[in-house]
Amino acid sequence: MSGSPPRKVSRRKLLGGAAGAVAAVPLVHELVPHQTVHDQVASAQGHGSGHGDAGGSGKELKGSGHRGTVGTVDPAVNGFDPAEIVRDFDTGTVIREGGRTVREFELVAEDKEIEVAPGVKFAAWTYNGRVPGPTLRATEGDLVRIRFVNGSKHPHTIHFHGVHTAQHDGVPGVGRGNIAPGGSFTYEFEAVPFGLHLYHCHSTPLADHIAKGLYGAFIIDPKKPREKGDELVMVMNGFDTNFDRANEVYAVNTVAFAYHDKPIRVKRGELVRMYVVNILEFDLLNSFHIHANFFDYYPTGTKREPRDFTDTVILGQGERGIAELRFPFTGRYMFHAHVSEFADLGWMGFIEVVD
Repeated sequence: MSGSPPRKVSRRKLLGGAAGAVAAVPLVHELVPHQTVHDQVASAQGHGSGHGDAGGSGKELKGSGHRGTVGTVDPAVNGFDPAEIVRDFDTGTVIREGGRTVREFELVAEDKEIEVAPGVKFAAWTYNGRVPGPTLRATEGDLVRIRFVNGSKHPHTIHFHGVHTAQHDGVPGVGRGNIAPGGSFTYEFEAVPFGLHLYHCHSTPLADHIAKGLYGAFIIDPKKPREKGDELVMVMNGFDTNFDRANEVYAVNTVAFAYHDKPIRVKRGELVRMYVVNILEFDLLNSFHIHANFFDYYPTGTKREPRDFTDTVILGQGERGIAELRFPFTGRYMFHAHVSEFADLGWMGFIEVVD
């Protein structure tokens, strides 16, 4: 009807078939008002974006395998590098008190613009200037102290998955609750149980505080150490770049296709231990799949025996687990979300196995 406002169609409905392929084309600019991964996917696969030379200039872009963006993100722009985050563990400052080990950490919330795909900027809320925040690591039974400083313009908290008192749960209205801008608070608890956990802001609206980037992995090693291996941290996340409460970019450790550009290098036959955390907002499920191999899977990492021997796991938000495997052959092996949409929009990379 003439004069009626255009009906907003979400990306989820669009991709789910609510609009036909032809009708979907003019909706792209409504859904994604700037050039993002959606536009770049077509270019990377050798198709025009709809704005190029319709007559054909002979300069068709060649596809780059499964990669769906053009260009790369310079780590210097963000101040953090997924190639380093994947093996970066913060064990804190260790002191002794009353005969026990105390680990002290500091996390600072700050507002920061980051680049989540080439040319795609995102107004993030961060812990220590990075997304995900530092991977904190302690040993079962340690006393953990985390000094939180809120350098953001918004109230925030830190909620740790684990066992602790209500005073230190990081929930608004309980204990210290929200920490106002410029404020600080020290969370303290015993590191139990051993396993793979996470931390995130619990201020409201909760989905927004998580989706903006306030989260990180938290590992508690068992008193009896696990077998030595090459350890990797993979925090699965996504970014709503046009504020429609649906993600336009998906990734592991924030930058779309980061491990396509710089594959994770491991040694053939060596134990590889992956700490996999799903912190994705606005999507009910995520998944982790690896090619040409199977892994032992330990949900939450709280048991010494694996639950599954598989190549794919499905995780709800906040679910996490440890995957252990060895690569018997050299070569380049893909890992990705076994949801084609997520993989096409950034959640895909490679592991390069060498002798």
